[in-house]
Amino acid sequence: MPDSEFISTAENEYETDYEVGQDNVEVLGLDVHNPVFFLAASLVLLFGGLTLVFPTVSGEFLSAARSHTLQSFDWLFAATPVLVFIFCLALAISPLGRIRLGGQDAVPDYKVHSWIAMLFAAGVGIGFMFWGAAEPLAYHTDWFGMPLGAEPGTAEANRLAFSATLFHWGLSPWAIYAVVGLSLGFFAHNKGLPLSIRSAFYPLLGERVWGWWGHVIDLFAVVSTIFGLATTIGLGGTQAASGLGYMFDFEPNVWIQIGLIAAMTGLAVISVIRGLDGGVKLLSNINMVVAFCLLMFVIIAGPTALIFTGMGENLIAYFADTPALTNWVGRDDIAWFHDWTIFYWAWWISWSPFVGMFIARISRGRTVREYFSVVLLAPFAICVVWFSAFGETAVFQYENGIGDLSGGIVNSATVLFQMLAALPWGGVTSIVAIGLLIVFIVTSADSGALVVDTITSGGKTNAPVAQRVFWACMLGLTASALLYGGGTSALEALQAGTIAAALPFTIILLICCLSLFLGMRADAEGLKSE
Repeated sequence: MPDSEFISTAENEYETDYEVGQDNVEVLGLDVHNPVFFLAASLVLLFGGLTLVFPTVSGEFLSAARSHTLQSFDWLFAATPVLVFIFCLALAISPLGRIRLGGQDAVPDYKVHSWIAMLFAAGVGIGFMFWGAAEPLAYHTDWFGMPLGAEPGTAEANRLAFSATLFHWGLSPWAIYAVVGLSLGFFAHNKGLPLSIRSAFYPLLGERVWGWWGHVIDLFAVVSTIFGLATTIGLGGTQAASGLGYMFDFEPNVWIQIGLIAAMTGLAVISVIRGLDGGVKLLSNINMVVAFCLLMFVIIAGPTALIFTGMGENLIAYFADTPALTNWVGRDDIAWFHDWTIFYWAWWISWSPFVGMFIARISRGRTVREYFSVVLLAPFAICVVWFSAFGETAVFQYENGIGDLSGGIVNSATVLFQMLAALPWGGVTSIVAIGLLIVFIVTSADSGALVVDTITSGGKTNAPVAQRVFWACMLGLTASALLYGGGTSALEALQAGTIAAALPFTIILLICCLSLFLGMRADAEGLKSE
């Protein structure tokens, strides 16, 4: 969408002399924002280079940063999703919920099914594939800790296996995504400001958002996004390599994982070149259909009756257990809480600039109330069905001694393929699952490159394609560096990078809520008079 279209749809522009791209400079044919692009690119290249040259020292540094952050700021990570979700509900039910992104006469750019497909592909696709079967089984069998100190294999453990999983993947992460997306969409589509994180702080900072205050905000957003996406790409690459190793009986080392990430980064570059409609939209729609077919296969081939009854029971357990799972004071399961819940909250927060800006770009024409209804509830509904189907099947196989999962989890990255191997046509469905993973990684890298490029080009949405190609490559480099630096503890390295990078953006996120309210409040009187 040309930059001018953001300006022309604004109903109540702020009085500012700033123009999109006014601080940009041309370097080697690129149109980049000075100094955000150069600072962000330098930090990413420096981190990647140092990690590859000094992997042991880098791994120790990441581990120390993770430990310090968890010990000092776990309460901040725990409280943030609660506050953000309450804020989203308040906006949705208030008169401000009638505001339409892009103006009251704006028409949606995408049909609902394409809108939801892109939300799913960009927001949680890789995570659903990696943890769909593994996470409920992990909580049921005491693999890497038990939620709320439950006894493994008991009825309580089985209930918490699903309520804790839905807690991590349900409404909380999407509330975080939604509030960032609404902030960006409102100030860009309705107020005529650049599509950049700094624009959401205009009500608080005024013209200072175009100076160093704004540079710092955008820089933190870029770094947070890159580490969050690198974690996701790293997990996806690890699972794809493990799936191939499980199917063809070889041990996937870190070089195979990095090689797969490099190949998928190349595919992401091709998707970038094809553009939003020819790349992400097309791949998201295809992947949504394939993912739905795989989901239906698991429901039919797995313990069908148990899956359907489990959906309702798991949903009830989610609402019943959420208060206890949310509490961060005096917990007996503090190690589990840090390793799982706080990591997830940091992961979602680090992803929020990426997913939020992507949602803002595809949600023009929706009212705030419609926006929250779909962005919160549609992914949550998919979450309940997906984790019930894959999780119930994995737990069923474990409890009944079926297939390789009868012995529990050895490697979380292979659980999906072990589960599928015990069902009919296991080889075919495993290949389909690897294909899904690859496409999800490609769409995430493509979407992430688009978002980071938008931020680092000063809010431009039509910057040269070469810039998005650059950032797609940087995402692949960061994911590879984290895996290489982590060595045999690659998952811990991915978690450490995400948690450390998410901390400063957590504070930015909370301030963003206040700024969004102040910006939207000015429209309240006009809505009351309608």
